[in-house]
Amino acid sequence: MAEPVALLALALDGALGWPEALYRRLGHPVGAFARIIDGCERRWNRPALGEPVRRLLGVLTVLVLIAVPGGIALVLQALCTDALGPWSWIAVAMLAWPALAQRSLYDHVRPVAAALDVGDMAAARHAVSMICGRDTRDLDAPALARAAIESLAESFCDGIAAPLFWLIVGGLPGIWIYKAINTADSLIGHREERWRAFGWAAARTDDALNLLPARIGAVVICLVGRGGWATMWRDHARHASPNAGWTEAAMAGVLHLRLAGPVSYDGLIHAKAWIGEGRADATAADVRRALAVHVRSCLLLSAMAAALTLGGW
Repeated sequence: MAEPVALLALALDGALGWPEALYRRLGHPVGAFARIIDGCERRWNRPALGEPVRRLLGVLTVLVLIAVPGGIALVLQALCTDALGPWSWIAVAMLAWPALAQRSLYDHVRPVAAALDVGDMAAARHAVSMICGRDTRDLDAPALARAAIESLAESFCDGIAAPLFWLIVGGLPGIWIYKAINTADSLIGHREERWRAFGWAAARTDDALNLLPARIGAVVICLVGRGGWATMWRDHARHASPNAGWTEAAMAGVLHLRLAGPVSYDGLIHAKAWIGEGRADATAADVRRALAVHVRSCLLLSAMAAALTLGGW
């Protein structure tokens, strides 16, 4: 793909995000994926079927999520080529644009810093609840700041680095297959009894698709942050995910903070290990520093996409 599809998609997302007006009129493809996943889960994830059958049906759900979005994207990409010829890359970039989340992540994390700046804990807790699933009711200011930074670091992979990687490698089908699988992982790829068997295939497929992008994303964060290498290498395995720990450890090292640690989900305390050896008392200023790293990381990814384009990839 020698055309600057990835570069234009990144530029559109960075400048516009996914505008509210478009969301109201068109929704978002991830919503369609969620409806497919919900339908499969309601029909096939029944305890009476037994764990082996539910696991097999979870594999079938993943295959549906590869075939449907991938097939639609492949047809749309071919139609663009037939209709627009040498200018088809512009249409393909516009169709890939909604799968990226540079601007969305920035716009969701920034309110946490703004609320902490003025001591509005209710607003800060609400803002954090919009970007992560942990219980926020009893979190103090440092815990809220850490939660925002952790979510920003983790989402840098599945919201930006991984979709971009699969767009470059697999074109429009690649990016939308990735987003469909990533959506499935977030909805059913859990270890609780209800989802453990049925969501196993979604979780493992998502792990495989994020394997290289997570490490690329971590390296990018360390490069723009001018440090964090030792923390990234030492602490990435402290995370429960084989991939999310890379970008989170990189961000912890760059900011000289301790992230993660014990957290509460649905009223239950999970004894997560600490990542990083810096301060644990993160502040609004640290959230803004993380946002600055995020912006520079996105710019470096754009530069890398430009280099691949000039190289005729």
